[in-house]
Amino acid sequence: MALFGTDGIRGLANVDLTAELALDVAVAAAHILVESLGDKNNRPRAIVGQDSRASGEFLEAAVVAGLTSAGVDVYRVGVLPTPAIAFLVAETGADLGVMISASHNPAPDNGIKLFARGGEKLADSLEAAIEARLSEPWQRPTGSRVGRVIDDNSAREKYISHLLKSVDVSLAGIKVVIDCANGAASFVAPVALEKAGATVIAIANTPNGLNINDGVGSTHLDFLREAVLKNKADIGIAHDGDADRCLAIDSEGNVIDGDFILAILARGFKARGKLKESTVVATVMSNLGFLVAMKEAGINVAKTAVGDRYVLENMLENNYTLGGEQSGHIIMREFAGTGDGLLTALQIISEMARTKKSLHELAKIMRRFPQVLINVSDVAKEKLDSSSAIAAAVAKYEAELGDTGRILLRASGTEPLVRVMVEAQSDSIAKDIAEKLAKVVTEELR
Repeated sequence: MALFGTDGIRGLANVDLTAELALDVAVAAAHILVESLGDKNNRPRAIVGQDSRASGEFLEAAVVAGLTSAGVDVYRVGVLPTPAIAFLVAETGADLGVMISASHNPAPDNGIKLFARGGEKLADSLEAAIEARLSEPWQRPTGSRVGRVIDDNSAREKYISHLLKSVDVSLAGIKVVIDCANGAASFVAPVALEKAGATVIAIANTPNGLNINDGVGSTHLDFLREAVLKNKADIGIAHDGDADRCLAIDSEGNVIDGDFILAILARGFKARGKLKESTVVATVMSNLGFLVAMKEAGINVAKTAVGDRYVLENMLENNYTLGGEQSGHIIMREFAGTGDGLLTALQIISEMARTKKSLHELAKIMRRFPQVLINVSDVAKEKLDSSSAIAAAVAKYEAELGDTGRILLRASGTEPLVRVMVEAQSDSIAKDIAEKLAKVVTEELR
């Protein structure tokens, strides 16, 4: 079984992801990334950060031990968002970055995300090389050649300064409720928004190591919705545990997901001449309503596989400036080389300030087609593409829908499940077809 999923390594901390594995991965990553992309003229350097999970403490210690034993100097930055690590790697010229986080997963889980020189996520080939290197012997440095540990207490301020450089309009007069998911955004997002001029009400910003994503954050939007309505806020922003994504709630309590956010930003980018080739990059999971809205706005859509890394790859290959996912991972290459929930929040609110329109008004750019998503768990997901029965069922229902809907089946990159997604003109049609397909998937793969 592959160690790396669609977003790094992830699992139950101290069971799937142990201190021993974290140390071994750090050593292998140091060797591969320094050898392939590192600065050969200077001692190798790494940026290491974490979200607020309790297990992050022992995993950070293991990662730091692995890197320093491999001769890498480590700059520890503490609890910061994943995109902050990517930014700091690029900004400081470090050879690699390590973020210890399991994103939106519950507190007992944890993970390791790696960044190469320049702050870019790793290509599949580099991940495979790291995995292959895990069991190989290596020459251990001694004396002055072992790595040293430096605590970088200025990292948070550097990142906040970077965020504020993306804002070119005052956010004064806009009331924002920010849900930090008791995670990595807790000590950064409220400060950045206040410095940009917004009136800020912070919630779920008291992490204790165990409450990350616990009924809060981008996977539990009711908590944010209630706070937005109670405080009569103009917008609510929800981050996940490592703040690489952002979802929103408008003043009326409606969910504004990544498709809406991407559509709003795409129109704004185009109006300001910043949307390269009038093209936005999105994934196959984007709602059909997004595709229709972009066509009506004269904006092309380049589609990729699910995962912000694939969105970024397409953007880099074609020099596009904007891309993202329905889940709220939005990449704006003018400001960053990875999805950044805080940057996204600042840009959405900036668009409100710039146009003097409410989020509710801006979101009228698209109408969401009814979408039903069923997760079929505990199945042999690797057999999905080889099942003729599943393929036949999909073809049958695609013919029934014609141009009025869409079907997508995909295996999860991080869990033993298959996602069945159906869009149609009505909820009832989408639900009926999704349930029938989920039944076929269960029968064929369980």
